[in-house]
Amino acid sequence: MEKAVVVNFGGQYAHLIARRVRELGVYAEVVAPEDAVEAAMREEVRAIILSGGPRSVYEEGAPDLPNDVLSLGKPILGICYGHQLIAKKMGGTVSRGEGEYGKTLVKVLVSDVLFEGWGGEEVTWMSHGDYVSEAPPGFTVLAVSERGYIAAMRRGNIYGVQFHPEVSHTAKGKVLLENFLRKVAGIRDVWRPEDQVERLVKEIRERATAGDVIIGVSGGVDSTVTAVLVYKAVGERAKAVFIDHGLFREGEPERVVELLKSIGLEVYYVDARERFLSKLEGVSDCEEKRRIVGETFAEVFTEALAKFPNAKYLAQGTLYPDVVESGAVKGADRIKSHHNVGGLPPWFKLELIEPLREFYKDEVRRLAKALGLPDEVVYRQPFPGPGLAVRIIGPFTREKLEVVRRASKIVEEELEKAGILRNVWQAFAVVGDDKWVGVKGDRRAVGYIVTVRVVESEDAMTADWAKIPHEVLERISSRITAEVPQVVMVTYAVTSKPPSTIEPC
Repeated sequence: MEKAVVVNFGGQYAHLIARRVRELGVYAEVVAPEDAVEAAMREEVRAIILSGGPRSVYEEGAPDLPNDVLSLGKPILGICYGHQLIAKKMGGTVSRGEGEYGKTLVKVLVSDVLFEGWGGEEVTWMSHGDYVSEAPPGFTVLAVSERGYIAAMRRGNIYGVQFHPEVSHTAKGKVLLENFLRKVAGIRDVWRPEDQVERLVKEIRERATAGDVIIGVSGGVDSTVTAVLVYKAVGERAKAVFIDHGLFREGEPERVVELLKSIGLEVYYVDARERFLSKLEGVSDCEEKRRIVGETFAEVFTEALAKFPNAKYLAQGTLYPDVVESGAVKGADRIKSHHNVGGLPPWFKLELIEPLREFYKDEVRRLAKALGLPDEVVYRQPFPGPGLAVRIIGPFTREKLEVVRRASKIVEEELEKAGILRNVWQAFAVVGDDKWVGVKGDRRAVGYIVTVRVVESEDAMTADWAKIPHEVLERISSRITAEVPQVVMVTYAVTSKPPSTIEPC
């Protein structure tokens, strides 16, 4: 299949480029700069995209691109850092300026296939300090920014753009990417996640040649799709294990086991609630909570293996955002450790199988539909591996756990009644140490402040707070303060990601 290669220079949005390319029906894979030549030389690779990155092209130790990539004759699109790197390597000048950040107007100067469908001026999203002050010999400047900086340039089939077309704030960014892929690179093949089931099953079968495959299931779409794929690949050698750590949503463990059995999976249930909760008691640090959950998870899993003496592999529903945020991608900063990426201790000996490691949540949902899973699984909201522990700010206590569990249930119920729940990415409640003076039953009451968090997102890499109707928020607030006696104040979170993350901890 014809494909595009995204060379990752360490930017958080490198994987978002790949996701946008896939949305356009072109298969994309992400590679490190040192692997770029080998990847780009493959016959099926028809387009090369150079990502942005946090460094300056003149900074010592900054990632570089082998000259061979630029001389292959294949279409290249440099974005931000990639744009500047093309300029530097091909004889242009990169300078330090005042920078451009956020929404920036770009003026198209020259008619070009890359900008078909664009107007004379369009809003783009910028995030850079350095800029290309002089284009390399033979390059045509196609567009400039409000500051007069070179916003786009071209020589033959090599393009550079200073803005980020992969970010939704660039109004016609996807149009530009599609023009590059289809009209410049001439890629005809259409890639769909649904068509990958057979390949994924084959890869699991080839990897797990002997021994049982233990699948850590939680009831979410990621682990459920992983379980079904593994079962298709190895049959009865697939063993689903559900560990109840006591940090699930209200009624979730019982429903998960029932649901997994209904789709044909045999589930081994482990009640480890007391073990997890006792270890978390009093712990405040977010990363420590994640470490404890990850390590205890591995301990319990290891003990459960006594029932499976032939176990050799552990299959997990790890996704791309988990890997990126955990700093497991070369050059990426660790935002927060995900228990299934950064939390497993070094003594955990099972070989990992992660069939969804290169997929995003929306793609996994399409896989789930292709596998015939019920909507209850397909559209189940993302839930963190450490569960409600990361929705408790400050010291972990069992009282806070029950507050956040009950409040989150109310949030989901009210959004479901309003027909909103399926349209948002995540909706939940958070509790911390702060208290508020209130009045309940005509008497003074001092209770917790609960923060409601509802976000819209496509892939968890970026997110925006959801503009929920005020009457729905009012019902949520009234129910929480009435039905959760420890709470006297409800607030609503109105910060996007970035600068915030979706989960508080």
